[in-house]
Amino acid sequence: MERLHDSMVAQSSVVVRRLGGRRAGEMSGHRVLSSPMVTPQRTIDCLARRTAAAVVGRRIVAAQDTTECNYPNRRRSRLGPAGHNGDTPGFFLHAMIAVDVADEAVLGVVDAALWTRRAEPAPDRRKRAFADKESHRWLAAAAAAGQVLAAASQIIVVGDRESDIYQVFDGRPDGVELVVRAEQDRKLADGGMLFAASAGLPRLGTQTVHVAPRRVGQGGRTAQVGVVAGTVRLCAPHNGQREPGTHKTLTLTLIEVVEAAAPPGETALHWRLLTTLPADTLAAARDIVDCYRLRWRIEQSFRMLKSDGMQIEDSQTTDTHRLFNLAALALGAAVRVIQLVDARDGSNRPASDVATAAEITAAMALAPTLEGKTGRQKNHHPPGNLAWLAWIVARLGGWNCYYRPPGPKTMRQGWDRFAAVAQGFTLATAMLQDV
Repeated sequence: MERLHDSMVAQSSVVVRRLGGRRAGEMSGHRVLSSPMVTPQRTIDCLARRTAAAVVGRRIVAAQDTTECNYPNRRRSRLGPAGHNGDTPGFFLHAMIAVDVADEAVLGVVDAALWTRRAEPAPDRRKRAFADKESHRWLAAAAAAGQVLAAASQIIVVGDRESDIYQVFDGRPDGVELVVRAEQDRKLADGGMLFAASAGLPRLGTQTVHVAPRRVGQGGRTAQVGVVAGTVRLCAPHNGQREPGTHKTLTLTLIEVVEAAAPPGETALHWRLLTTLPADTLAAARDIVDCYRLRWRIEQSFRMLKSDGMQIEDSQTTDTHRLFNLAALALGAAVRVIQLVDARDGSNRPASDVATAAEITAAMALAPTLEGKTGRQKNHHPPGNLAWLAWIVARLGGWNCYYRPPGPKTMRQGWDRFAAVAQGFTLATAMLQDV
């Protein structure tokens, strides 16, 4: 399983024939993915355990979102409708990753769920319990964050407009804060409406917001925004089935940030954020806006899973069980590549975020052999941290320490070589100890 995962990282592919290399490797890969003992949830649980160890004592944003993987013009077993009009076979993936607020580093996968939709129309959503709806995934992931990230100093679950759901705020787990971009103009307890409420809230000042890049390796932009914040009381929605114990009103913080003038060709920034955190000062409001901004990291992970990296939608696997196992592994591989690319310019994170103790031991022995005679060909990062490991992986991937920094392709190729060397080193060490 781990070998399959490492091969995905190295080759940026989920095509089992390519991952296996030889025929025997291909068949071994299919056996792993087809095994009833291998499930997406077990893979995600394994990834989450590593993430749990990395977040200890840190302030964490748990960014969650949903993506769909489409397979047009291809006949597949048990894949349901997807695409804009539901006319494309595919499946859905809802994932959550942990991001360190202090340095914006991706620390790993927290939770994920995969599913397909039924071909027949779903029952009236207003007559279904919240736990029976797809939208329950937003609350389920928040609950998982509370468990997996329990050792963090603070857990802030961040979601885009699709997660603007009253029941998510009402049912949030203890110890978990929420920051959600508002989508619905909700009724307030004072008779007003949410979107108009910002006009009566205090203007706290201005803020510079770093807008995320659209692609890995691209630069983003900065936006100067005005910041307005205050408390609001939302009324529970009248439509739909009211859950037992639902609060009739909820008191939350509303923060609105507006960019007065965007650069040519750019859309002006305008966010309305609902949060369980207080924002009675400009510093507090700025911090919440920065936490929401880190949501782009889950979008980056999805791009790495799909078009920018793992190419999950190129998989030729036709069985749903194998495909879901493949997608869970590919999500972990996508996050690992992002971590290595992030660390190329320096990182205080430990190498254990992405490597096992045995792999780090092998890297210690390997590192001096990869250094050259010039200063630029030396690994100046502290041994044992993630930047130090990323330098080693980049060198193995063909980076010569000059010209542009190593990108995702170099990191993927370097990891393939590193994983093979580390495995050989571990085996050789074990044999010598037995002599």
